Amino acid sequence: MAVKLNLDKLDLQIIHEMMEDAGISYADLGKKLFVSGGTIHVRIKKLQDAGIVKGTKLNVDIKQLGYDVIAFIGIYLEKSSLYDIVAKELRKIPEIVRLNYTTGNYSMFAEIVCKDIAQLRFVLHDELQKIKGIERTETFISLDESLSRNVQVHSTGEKT
Repeated sequence: MAVKLNLDKLDLQIIHEMMEDAGISYADLGKKLFVSGGTIHVRIKKLQDAGIVKGTKLNVDIKQLGYDVIAFIGIYLEKSSLYDIVAKELRKIPEIVRLNYTTGNYSMFAEIVCKDIAQLRFVLHDELQKIKGIERTETFISLDESLSRNVQVHSTGEKT
């Protein structure tokens, strides 16, 4: 269960630095922020307990691993009340890496990563279309990713 937490400037600095380089050691981060590595450890644990920090991820160039197709799928539901049921089924498809409940034309919007067009076709035709509650889908294939970044975290009142 997440704990309500008031973040101070050091917490926000830790979050900012670790979003830039999650592999930095607590000792090195402490030196950079002029506190002890132990202080960093305690603060990270506090941020994890509050549900703010949810682990670290390795940033991998998926194209180097052979994943050449990134697509976005706009999903129309038969009824918006089916969202939870459909989302549960979509979570079972490993190629879907992000799923959002949205306003606008689509009820849901998913990001999908595949090795090739044949795999994308399989996911669209053999997996997505079999999920009850999905009325239809619209697929957009990404030709290039021009930008991918984290939100900039600043302390209260600080502007960029």
